[in-house]
Amino acid sequence: MPARPAPHRPEDPVPYPQPLTPEESLADAKKRLDLPRIVVICGSTRFMAEMAEAELRETEAGRIVVKPGCDLKSPHALWSDPVEAEALKARLDELHRAKIRLADEALVVGDYIGDSTRAEIAYARELGKPVRFTHPEVDPGA
Repeated sequence: MPARPAPHRPEDPVPYPQPLTPEESLADAKKRLDLPRIVVICGSTRFMAEMAEAELRETEAGRIVVKPGCDLKSPHALWSDPVEAEALKARLDELHRAKIRLADEALVVGDYIGDSTRAEIAYARELGKPVRFTHPEVDPGA
């Protein structure tokens, strides 16, 4: 007959499972859903054509890709008003940070790193995300 466990004494701490962090919950959900790696494309919107090519290559490699969806440098009615454009830029920056949080890794496209892209790289690295470059020589952390 197996030995019975000792009864719990009131002075003994009761072990409780620690709740998952939001990041751990997201990683767990991705694993349970058997999702492929998610890559966020970062870089100046002057490289939108290169981003489209990177998206094609990453998709062909079996990865889910998220990238900037608006190029504020190209004329469009949605951001023709300068005041509206500035507010939209702030919203898009926050949206892109959410894409970085969602992603498993970042891919920086282009041979130029401006302030916004530098901030995206720093944010991804703060979160522990691997960062790849189409032009490794521009890596500000190298």
